[in-house]
Amino acid sequence: MRLASATALALVLLAGTAHAEKLVLYTSQSPEIAQETVDAFQAKHPDIEVEWTRNGTSQLMNVLRAEIEAGAVKPDVLLVADTINLGQLKAEGRLMAYPDAPVKGYDKGTYDKDMTFFGTKIISTGIAYNTKTAKPVTSWSELLDEGNRGQVAVPSPLYSGAALNHLHSVIADPSIGWSFYEKLADLDIAPQGGNGPAIKAVASGLAKYAIVVDANALRAKAQGSPVDFVFPKEGVSFITEPVAIMSTAKAPQAAKVFVDFLLSREGQELAARQGNLPIDPDVTPPAGFPRLSEIKLLPLDADKAVETDGAVREQFTEIFGG
Repeated sequence: MRLASATALALVLLAGTAHAEKLVLYTSQSPEIAQETVDAFQAKHPDIEVEWTRNGTSQLMNVLRAEIEAGAVKPDVLLVADTINLGQLKAEGRLMAYPDAPVKGYDKGTYDKDMTFFGTKIISTGIAYNTKTAKPVTSWSELLDEGNRGQVAVPSPLYSGAALNHLHSVIADPSIGWSFYEKLADLDIAPQGGNGPAIKAVASGLAKYAIVVDANALRAKAQGSPVDFVFPKEGVSFITEPVAIMSTAKAPQAAKVFVDFLLSREGQELAARQGNLPIDPDVTPPAGFPRLSEIKLLPLDADKAVETDGAVREQFTEIFGG
């Protein structure tokens, strides 16, 4: 009887332990996609509870900076839009290296050489247009037409990580450069918010064009909105929506399991179902996406972007009077 009681008590304690581990996630994924990601992860790992918060990458970084200042960092893991913000955290020693992350077979350009953050998909930024009110364009420069005054929706790099990555990529290309943003300002274009509102502006007819990530536009098109997407001939910027574990993580093992899931075949198939190009070359891309070999990607020097980010943000703010 005593043995049975001890066994029962042990089972209760084990059951409690199995459901006690909590993972805190900060993500810039849209609410719907973030929920899908968390649900898929928890379906495979029901012993790990996920508490998640989402916002634009820059807004999340502001929250995180405040937490760092207060000495009360909450997230165990970050899943955000770009490598620039993660590069800054890495330089400060705030990310945990995970040398055993399952990146075999993946392009080395999709993850940090020091194994502190890992791309989970390929997301490019190009031009979306309303098929009822606008004509398709083939070049970034074609947006700078007087007929498009106030008619181009542009996410703000002060809010969106993808837009920040795009800004750094564009100004580094001599065929586009800062003059592109200066001319947008001359056309009364005011960058604001993230990619979601920008694509909604085009789909609703409030704007003729938008500078947005591919998935937002192609997803809207698939759902029946009068939207299409083009990859400008000069090239498109791209992000990999990297995942990283904080060096202060309270649940580092659960965080590693989360990273493993995103990089696994199952995680990559989820990325494709969510409308993104997977980084796993063996996973079929979603319908409507070209092969990566069919588009030109604008390179980004991540180290330089980290070093110059403050000055770049300041110049951007001066141009648009923010």
